[in-house]
Amino acid sequence: MSPLLAGLTWLLVFQSAGEAIAVATGLPVPGPVIGMALLLVAQRVRQGRDAEASAPLGVAADGLARHLSLLFVPAGVGVMLHATRLADEGAALAVALVASTLLALAAAALTFQALARRTAPDGGGDPPSHG
Repeated sequence: MSPLLAGLTWLLVFQSAGEAIAVATGLPVPGPVIGMALLLVAQRVRQGRDAEASAPLGVAADGLARHLSLLFVPAGVGVMLHATRLADEGAALAVALVASTLLALAAAALTFQALARRTAPDGGGDPPSHG
């Protein structure tokens, strides 16, 4: 079996296992995400024992990465299919995108400030500068 086919087979096996776990347990996590977590655990367990076994996954990952732009075709088709709806609701979408971005930035900044105060040597104030 070619390394590419072997790697793709392993990716599909772990994706299927993740999907089965998601359906069986009712977890609110997509099956492919669970499958990738399982694959990560499997790779970590096998890391010290058999480095050659990971080669097919690397070949498959490289092959998929080379053609990653093809995955944007369905999204582009969807945008073109719903172009009139996007035009009708474009202002609301723009406001929602800008507002959510600003809220996310504010939340990240406040979280950073709180953590910086908590980890400061004196327990408060600005963290020491390193420059």
